[in-house]
Amino acid sequence: MALDRLDALETRIRDLVKLVQELKRKNASLEEEIKTARQKLASQDDLNRRWEKERIDIKSRIEKVIGEIELLECVEDPKEVALD
Repeated sequence: MALDRLDALETRIRDLVKLVQELKRKNASLEEEIKTARQKLASQDDLNRRWEKERIDIKSRIEKVIGEIELLECVEDPKEVALD
């Protein structure tokens, strides 16, 4: 009877060792996925910063051109003065 219990314990320990090994493999895989995801996120953050800078630059240039157009409109439209 003691041998049966020892065999059962040995089987359970082997199963636990297999489980621990499998969990370690999965953990390593997940850590690699996290590392890859973080690298992609950092790359996307850089890209987003560049796009935001470009958007601000374009907005500034458009506002400057609109200001110049408005200035031209003011110069071209002489104010009517009543001559009474």
